Amino acid sequence: MLMFLFLVLALAVVVGAVTLAVVGGGESAPLQDAAPERLQDPLPADRPLHGFDVENLRFPLATRGYRMADVDDALSRLAAELGERDARIADLQTALAGARAPHPRPDEPGAEDLR
Repeated sequence: MLMFLFLVLALAVVVGAVTLAVVGGGESAPLQDAAPERLQDPLPADRPLHGFDVENLRFPLATRGYRMADVDDALSRLAAELGERDARIADLQTALAGARAPHPRPDEPGAEDLR
């Protein structure tokens, strides 16, 4: 019987504490929702990315890891810039290969095919 009364008293204390926490227990309303953290230093939009931009990139933590929108935006930007650089490198390599190709002299046989 004593154990039963102790459990009822403990249950009443827990219910009271939870009720106070939910209602706010004071002059103000319940706690406001915290604003979600956002990326403090996003990737610069006014210039191409450098290695130190990526090294210094830190994503704020969210409930289950990182904010997916911030990570998706950063990865999309990196993928686009890497694609542009790869295309530029391919163009430069093609131009370099064309510049290094031997050109026949006008007095050599087969030079008339170039006219």
